[in-house]
Amino acid sequence: MNQTSENREFGIGVVFAGLSYILWGVLPLFWKMVDGVPAGEILAHRIVWSLVFMLLILAALRKIPSFAGELKSLIKNRKRLIGISLASIFISINWGLYIWAVNADRVIEASLGYYINPLVSILLAVIVLKEKLSGLQTVSIILAGAGVLVLTFSFGTFPWVAIMLALSFAFYGLIKKMVQVGALVGLAIETLLITPFALLFLSYVHGVSGVGGAFGGEVGITLLLLLSGVVTAIPLLLFASGAKRIPLSMVGLLQYFAPTIKLIMGVYLFHEPFTDAHLIAFACIWMALGIYTYTLMRGWRLKRSVAVNKGV
Repeated sequence: MNQTSENREFGIGVVFAGLSYILWGVLPLFWKMVDGVPAGEILAHRIVWSLVFMLLILAALRKIPSFAGELKSLIKNRKRLIGISLASIFISINWGLYIWAVNADRVIEASLGYYINPLVSILLAVIVLKEKLSGLQTVSIILAGAGVLVLTFSFGTFPWVAIMLALSFAFYGLIKKMVQVGALVGLAIETLLITPFALLFLSYVHGVSGVGGAFGGEVGITLLLLLSGVVTAIPLLLFASGAKRIPLSMVGLLQYFAPTIKLIMGVYLFHEPFTDAHLIAFACIWMALGIYTYTLMRGWRLKRSVAVNKGV
């Protein structure tokens, strides 16, 4: 690939990956539109319609054979099947908690969770994958821990929403790395595995409970629940297309778009309280992420330097 083509691919990658994080950042606006529906019901619809939309996308991209082949391979391999099943559980926990947090006016705490997430991923890589932690990465994790402690001692309550969001997504990423299933096919399989439980829950809501679900009631709410699969899949498609064109360090930098947008919306649009304690805690997290990003960029430059010296 010549330099011009390489630069074009890099530009496309930055635009697609950046746009995916921007869309993830503004997602609270969508969930706010259905805040009259219980979070569990929204989650169930998100799972079901995500599967439907992903199957349509895979059909359009002629990847149904790949999907079927990967599914057969997983069924034959018990360890990988358990892994992808756990991934589907962790992403469901993450989705459900995030929807609840947005509709419980805890967008700022949710943004904190996604700021902490990369640092939790580093910690899991050290504990589970036995990766070595550099001195600077150790400092970044200590700073993040200090930020969490500031909030805990200031308000007398542990920021469990932020921590659970960070942990659930970090474990999801770890399992995906270990199982190694493609982003699009992987999401389709994950939603397929959890869809029976979502359908059972929706059957209970609409029938046995006697309460009745939101779907099929107001036209607007019904359409929004249908679209929950679309708003889940589109950012993922953009991310999958963009991430393969750019270095990991650039992906690491762009990922801060989403929690930053969430934080701004939480403060200025949803008027959630942002105290001095929040400012100190977020400052700790931002410094930690700055150090983390520096280590990523330094690692990428080192690899590029080695590749150039070898004539790659």
